[in-house]
Amino acid sequence: MVGLIVLGLIVVGVVGFVIQIYNNLVQLRQRVKNAWSQVDVQLKRRYDLIPNLVNTVKGYAEHEKTTLENVTKARTMAMNAGTVQEQTQAENMLTGALRSLFAVAEAYPDLKANTNFLQLQAELSDTESKIAFSRQFYNDTVQKFNTSIEVFPNSLIAGNMGFTPADYFTLQDEPEARETVKVEF
Repeated sequence: MVGLIVLGLIVVGVVGFVIQIYNNLVQLRQRVKNAWSQVDVQLKRRYDLIPNLVNTVKGYAEHEKTTLENVTKARTMAMNAGTVQEQTQAENMLTGALRSLFAVAEAYPDLKANTNFLQLQAELSDTESKIAFSRQFYNDTVQKFNTSIEVFPNSLIAGNMGFTPADYFTLQDEPEARETVKVEF
């Protein structure tokens, strides 16, 4: 009789342990989703600024049609991205297209002095900073989730319960940010 009680307590303890691990994994998965939604909010803000920026540049640089079209296409691709990997690729394209747009703006002194252009440029810069912060928070959350899935004994439960690692949101220029700055006189 005592053996059955002990066996029952062990079974209850193991079931409780599995439930605790499962609930922890669900909580972390929800945090990853929440962190991605914060990134998504900032990306949408960026997408909303781009048409105004393109229209402002268009007024000064009509013959730069290809650059403006590239920015518009890249924006559309980024808005329609479905997965984190697709979003990463689209954001890299959009960043490149925006760089080209700002390079074009350098050739037009009147555009560079335009108050509307300067305000849009400042808002876009602010938004880029918010995207970077949101991306870092998302990647930190993904790291915690992925680690939790891979550690023992969670790995035994995670695989059987359908938990898969989340993708990091990394942009193309991150390695450049780590390069040493060279100053030459």
